[in-house]
Amino acid sequence: MTDGGSGGGEVLGFPAFPKGLRRIPRFARSWWGRAWLTAMEETALDSIQLRKGRRFAYGGHVGSITVSPGRLAATVYDDAGGSYRTVVEVERLTGPEWERLLGAITAKAGHLAALLDGDVPQELVDAAHDVDVRLLPGIGDLQPHCSCPDWEFPCRHAAALCYQSAWLIDADPFVLLLLRGRGAAELLGDLRRQPPSPLPGFGAGPVGVAATEAFALPVAALPPVPPGLPELDPDGLLPAVVAGAGVEPGLLRRLVADAAHRARALGGRTSGTAG
Repeated sequence: MTDGGSGGGEVLGFPAFPKGLRRIPRFARSWWGRAWLTAMEETALDSIQLRKGRRFAYGGHVGSITVSPGRLAATVYDDAGGSYRTVVEVERLTGPEWERLLGAITAKAGHLAALLDGDVPQELVDAAHDVDVRLLPGIGDLQPHCSCPDWEFPCRHAAALCYQSAWLIDADPFVLLLLRGRGAAELLGDLRRQPPSPLPGFGAGPVGVAATEAFALPVAALPPVPPGLPELDPDGLLPAVVAGAGVEPGLLRRLVADAAHRARALGGRTSGTAG
């Protein structure tokens, strides 16, 4: 198989997984990791190569893995000591697809929070699908290339690389997004430049007035005092106060009564002026 070319952008490097690191029934723990493997396994032409690829992945036959936009690469070793340059190309999202995906992410604050927490919400994948963006790879989205002489699709070396990559995608969804074309740094920068979504029930137009206009407006009149208000009992405005150091209950009641009468008089004058 021939080696595919690589694109520009962010590049991540991961050290080789040691031999026998994981022994689990499924290579992928997350549902999005399993979707990644399904995209590879359902296009495989030889299940024997998949079994050998799983054995190579468990056995530490895959060297350090490089992840870049649309491309996985590693050196994979066989049982006889031979080494092969192995690449798996991933179909990248187009510019318009990325714009629609960014809109789906910003439509709900929890989507970005989940990604940063190492989760891919099913709701986000569904929202992306609603705007015609396939976030998870499907059949035909993964294209293996290897320098080995095998003709199988995929060969054991490419299968081993895909299986170990599922561990990386399990741990960090941004690895999947980088393979789709944009890494964490670029994606977060794009999200910061996204205009905020209008609140439900509100238009996208400007809200409020300029501060200079607001200060230039006349002071609105206070509403009139409702007629027939009962006379205020100053003694009823103040709870029982026990005499103490610096506290004179009688004087405190007189202060409260004076404040109440002043407030009532001010309210009456303001109401009369407004009328």
